[in-house]
Amino acid sequence: MYMPDNGVDRRQFLKGAATASAIGVAGCLGGGGDEMQLRVGTSAGGTQDVGLAVERAVDQESDELDYSTVESPGYIGTLYRLDQDQFNAGIVDNNSMTKAAEDRGSFEDEGVDMIPYQGFYAFPYSIYIVARDGTGIETFDDLAGANVYPAEPGYSTRATTLDVWSQDPTADVYDEMNIMDMGVDDAPGAMEEERIDAAIAYGTPPVRYTGFVTEYDARVDVHYVEETDALVESAESYAGAGTSQIAYDDWGLEQDIGVDEVFTWDLQVNYVFHPDASDDAVYELCRVVDEHNDTVNEGEEQFNDFESTEDMLGAALEDDTFPFHSGAVEYYQDNDAWDDSLPTPE
Repeated sequence: MYMPDNGVDRRQFLKGAATASAIGVAGCLGGGGDEMQLRVGTSAGGTQDVGLAVERAVDQESDELDYSTVESPGYIGTLYRLDQDQFNAGIVDNNSMTKAAEDRGSFEDEGVDMIPYQGFYAFPYSIYIVARDGTGIETFDDLAGANVYPAEPGYSTRATTLDVWSQDPTADVYDEMNIMDMGVDDAPGAMEEERIDAAIAYGTPPVRYTGFVTEYDARVDVHYVEETDALVESAESYAGAGTSQIAYDDWGLEQDIGVDEVFTWDLQVNYVFHPDASDDAVYELCRVVDEHNDTVNEGEEQFNDFESTEDMLGAALEDDTFPFHSGAVEYYQDNDAWDDSLPTPE
């Protein structure tokens, strides 16, 4: 998943605003148009596949909701465009939400005035690290001095990984890594040529790994880099990421990497909504993805497979900075799934 994260001029994201007409924007924000309309900003690639699967499910299962997918330049671009009222909904990761609220990363120079409201969990990108056989790298501490590839510059998985590693108590190891900058198309070859010692492995469990990971898996013998207590602490304490323990048999590469379970830091991706989005529209979308979750999964299995309505809250940001949209809150309350400790609009 591409997400421009550093040195990005906000104006880049605002070009093309004319694609959303004034009438369309007013309508989707409840300003005199159809209040059952959601225009959903969705970045390209797997995230867009998820958004289109949800759109198809809405078309099949709802007579009320008008849902349209609008391509947007990455998760950060979606937040900028939500702030400019170009959409009234979007698919965004928690790390970008956290950075927007704290004026970090791209938002340090070009901030936003509005943080969208939370809705429901869409899918994760789970991340761990492997090393080439023969490098002598066994644990996270051994990465000091190694050539480490955390994905292509600009990728959201890279940004989240470096955010986790660069804080205490793993900052000392991170500071000694040689972070490799190259495109994902070049990384498998660089591993094969022994120019990369270790690389992240990521994807959506238990569905798939991303393309460059499957490529180096086919070409290079690798093994799991064991997590340290410090890495677990860094990942668990970083507000922009979740963590998981995943059985390797449930989500494995094509080769044995020497473990039964992997520890992951997770880029958690959610549906979010403009505060002015209609309560009824948000409620109806929550109903469709909950009651017809199988329909969404048939269209794109990367979307979460909810076992219960409570699972829709699985990646909730708990800080008061990130309230849930009132339409979503009402849906959860009606289905006895709401957690009273979660934030709501004032």
